[in-house]
Amino acid sequence: MQVPIFTVDAFTNRPFSGNPAAVCLLENDLDEDLHQKIATEMNLSETAFIRKLHPEDDFTKSSCFGLRWFTPANEVPLCGHATLASAAVLFHVQKNTNSVLTFVTLSGELKARQVEDHIVLDLPLYITYPQVLKEVEELIKAAVGDMIVQDLRYSPDTKKLLVRLSDAYDRSMLEELQVSAQRFLSAEKTGKVKGLILTLKGNSSGKHKGHDFYSRYFAPWYGVLEDPVTGSAHAVLSSYWSEQLGKKEMLAFQCSHRGGELKISLRNDGRVDIAGQIAIVLKGNLTL
Repeated sequence: MQVPIFTVDAFTNRPFSGNPAAVCLLENDLDEDLHQKIATEMNLSETAFIRKLHPEDDFTKSSCFGLRWFTPANEVPLCGHATLASAAVLFHVQKNTNSVLTFVTLSGELKARQVEDHIVLDLPLYITYPQVLKEVEELIKAAVGDMIVQDLRYSPDTKKLLVRLSDAYDRSMLEELQVSAQRFLSAEKTGKVKGLILTLKGNSSGKHKGHDFYSRYFAPWYGVLEDPVTGSAHAVLSSYWSEQLGKKEMLAFQCSHRGGELKISLRNDGRVDIAGQIAIVLKGNLTL
């Protein structure tokens, strides 16, 4: 059995930057255990599986598909960059004729549309709540050492902890911070944190002006020490920074070594549009 597979770099327009995802097009149902085996084999932060919802569906003409995401370790309920990558395969490789694609996922229906040279994802927006430092002190110490933390929030829907560093720091300090995410596993005793976001207010002057905020994202609980560019983390970051900055339109940059840019627009229906560019770097077939 042959399964078409693609590697797509998301939230970038250049190969080998942004966040790579593998995308599999499933003409037929796959044995359940094969999803995880393929994701482990691909060894990227996410492997996405696009499946037909009805036998008569067509990757070039249908507008609604099933979508699942797997890390090398397990299935996850939401992955933004792999959704962007999946839409890119349908729009650019399959030449899908629809203006909007709908994906049926563990996080409900997600929509993707093309706007000029970007693909726009319609994602849930997740609210954050103040977090008591005492509960997560050891985890924060493992992440940022003695750096000053300006705000601490928690998103119960996504189990992500948001750590805002002091406005006194700049982007280079976030980029240069050495993080041993493996240590998070022993430092996190509550069992309620499954992702850690470090974030910093953007700088309106200097060489990096133009970005409203910066971030890095770590998810060793899912087998991903650091994720290069994370759509799902920005579904949390968007609500936080919109509230802090009093803005609904924002430009964000995730400061991993690969780096990636996200255009954010909060909608009036309590969701968020997150737009990014893509680069398709590999096309092939898995032989099963």
